[in-house]
Amino acid sequence: MTDPKPRQKTAIVIGAGVGGTSTAARLASAGLSVLVLEKNSFTGGRCSLLTTPTGYRFDQGPSLLLLPRFFHQTFEELGTSLAVEGVELRKCEPNYRIWFGDGEAFEMSSDLARMKGEVEKWEGREGWERYLGFLQEAHRHYEVSVEHVLLKNFTSLGSMLRVSFLRHLFELHPFESVWGRAGRYFWTERLRRVFTFGSMYMGMSPFDAPGTYSLLQYTELCEGIWYPVGGFHKVVEKLVEVGERKGVEYRLNTAVERIVLDEKGERAVGVRLESGEVLKADVVVNNSDLVYAYTQLLAPAENAGPTPYAESLAQRPASCSSISFYWGLSEKVPGLEAHNIFLADEYKESFDSIFKKHLIPDAPSFYVNVPSRVDASAAPEGKDSVVVLVPVGHLVDAPAPPPSSKPVQSNGHANGHLHDTKDTNPDNPTISSLSPATQPGIQPTLHQDWPAMIALARTTILSTILSRTGVDLAPLIVHEETNDPVTWQKKFNLDRGAILGLSHSFFNVLSFRPSTRARRGSPLLDGWVGKGGGVLGRVAELVGDLGRGESGRIKGLYMVGASAHPGTGVPICLAGGRLVAEQVLGDLGMRVPWREEGEGVVGEKRKEGKGGLDVVERPMWLDGWTEWTSVLVLIGWAAVMGLLALFRG
Repeated sequence: MTDPKPRQKTAIVIGAGVGGTSTAARLASAGLSVLVLEKNSFTGGRCSLLTTPTGYRFDQGPSLLLLPRFFHQTFEELGTSLAVEGVELRKCEPNYRIWFGDGEAFEMSSDLARMKGEVEKWEGREGWERYLGFLQEAHRHYEVSVEHVLLKNFTSLGSMLRVSFLRHLFELHPFESVWGRAGRYFWTERLRRVFTFGSMYMGMSPFDAPGTYSLLQYTELCEGIWYPVGGFHKVVEKLVEVGERKGVEYRLNTAVERIVLDEKGERAVGVRLESGEVLKADVVVNNSDLVYAYTQLLAPAENAGPTPYAESLAQRPASCSSISFYWGLSEKVPGLEAHNIFLADEYKESFDSIFKKHLIPDAPSFYVNVPSRVDASAAPEGKDSVVVLVPVGHLVDAPAPPPSSKPVQSNGHANGHLHDTKDTNPDNPTISSLSPATQPGIQPTLHQDWPAMIALARTTILSTILSRTGVDLAPLIVHEETNDPVTWQKKFNLDRGAILGLSHSFFNVLSFRPSTRARRGSPLLDGWVGKGGGVLGRVAELVGDLGRGESGRIKGLYMVGASAHPGTGVPICLAGGRLVAEQVLGDLGMRVPWREEGEGVVGEKRKEGKGGLDVVERPMWLDGWTEWTSVLVLIGWAAVMGLLALFRG
């Protein structure tokens, strides 16, 4: 009598963001029956599209594709490729045009000849040599981070003590800032700003972000900035299709109310929907906002409030939020490139306003994307679509302000409504004109009059673009939609409306970042940590969890997305999906299909049988003085030992 066929393992994924869709496809490819539940009517989460009946298309979130190796790796490990799935990537050249308040502009490019001219224009020939040194350091940050951080899981304090990681720790310069490291190579204030603003992608100020994150500049300068034709969501769309071919089922407009645990609270057994339906599964993977999941989906009982651990997560430093404008223009604006950066004159102060004081700054740095410049299908013929992202502080708890005595004229709108935007009254107030004298900006609170705030930001942005480029966008805007911190929070359940999740400071990454295995609360540890233990509390939490071992985890429950390890950003969430899928399969005792032929290098095909002209041989003379000194010491030691043996004989 033959053994009955083993029951197929089941998994539920909450949320169809990048991390959720990639994890679902990987689990299905390994043989699990996977169901993805998404509360919205679309997939992708923040990586989604806004479209209009008149032919304008906007990327709601990410608009530039970085670290392309992770995209290629994901599709290759699922048995396909971006090209086979019909995803066309177009390289953006130049990378950016960076606009300054003094009328100058800098063109960032992955073309060495072009960059040589730009760098030498401001810092001479010696500046170019220093630029190459910057690239060398950023290259090390990039390669070490990919190999030892992004593709490795950090499940406990012990993970940070791996010799393979520790030996590279100081090469990553985690205890110096991006700004500080850049200052070693760029000696003008202008170029220091050019090569540090990218930390905004991690939701951090360059004055606080660990020096490691120069890897972002490296991937832009050496691998280029890319754009998927049809919009960034095209990547998610194809991940969904690949997953569906492998058996993944998607249920949209289906909100999860709670993650269901067993009676002891030790294991996840399924989810309960807002409709009241309970769905059981062997594994639950959460791709909703991590703080939201611990606060709402894992609350100990209905109306009981969050657990101490959830409260401690809500007190951790978070990334920024944004006011985002989506404009359909009546004609093309050749004065703007596909990617444009407008840097505030008060550079440090603008970052401090956002990341330390959590304000809508008086004069922010901001990003302008014109997707129709690289992909004509983003707008009707002869017209342009424009996305403006203005970083602002995340939502803060604050009492409702008293009614303002200053009149606010709103010529914008909030939350996606079409508006007649022909009113360009130059007397409209700006953020600066209405912010209190005691602070350089306005607090973003739930009580804020957001349509009025958006109107102020709109006036500030349009006047800045006009003064620096000579392009007057205001009379060209025929369609307008916006997102603000409140809409980010409501639409995607983002804690504090923080669009990039938890901060990426040193004590919020690696083992300090919430684990991909869901953590089970501890009354002893969380009682202190949840009361503002800060960095010391996080260290105590890690040490305590090391002692708790498996009892400190909720079995069968996993976290993937921006606030879990390894962190935020589309390619990083793809790496996180890989880590979580491998963790799930390992815990279930199942094979990992994409590891069967060995590791290889991310994004590179294995080359077998290399020989002849292709054999790699490192010349001995390349060894540094430390290697040669070691060799001489060993030779001297051997000679001494030989002489002693000779005399004794």
